[in-house]
Amino acid sequence: MKAIAIDAHGSADQLALRDLPEPPVGPDTVLVRVRAAGVNPVDWKVREGHLAGAMPMHFPLVPGWDAAGVVAAVGPAVAGFAVGDEVVGYVRRDDVQYGTYAELVPAPERTLADKPVRASWAEAGGLPLAGLTAYQALQLARTGAGDTVLVHARRAGWGIWPCSWPGRWAPTG
Repeated sequence: MKAIAIDAHGSADQLALRDLPEPPVGPDTVLVRVRAAGVNPVDWKVREGHLAGAMPMHFPLVPGWDAAGVVAAVGPAVAGFAVGDEVVGYVRRDDVQYGTYAELVPAPERTLADKPVRASWAEAGGLPLAGLTAYQALQLARTGAGDTVLVHARRAGWGIWPCSWPGRWAPTG
């Protein structure tokens, strides 16, 4: 499979298009054929080695935690997804090696959700981490019905998501 990978921590010059073996599919793993991958600040932090002490990293390392795609295979313990399902995921694993900058990514079932029907592949690929950040920020702020929320940077990063949710935000805390 084609993937953007690094063989050592370093600058963006380390990123290279590579032919790598298909990743393994574990018992609770969903193999996703990636249609769009999100790019986040954490990706350069992983690439440069800033998170090396926080989680095991294995080379060659494919960066990326956000993806949208189509289920290509499922492990025997997967119950919530089937081959052909359109999914979106914040595919953060306990170790870093098989990221989303690849044609195929092995995603723990718990990291996936159904792709929003009206979202394009590009929108869905950029949703996971930015959308999760927006959701958590609104929960932390304890926003509720009738509240006014000022969102800076509405056109980039996580700020775009709460601006697309007016009237649909339902606090849980």
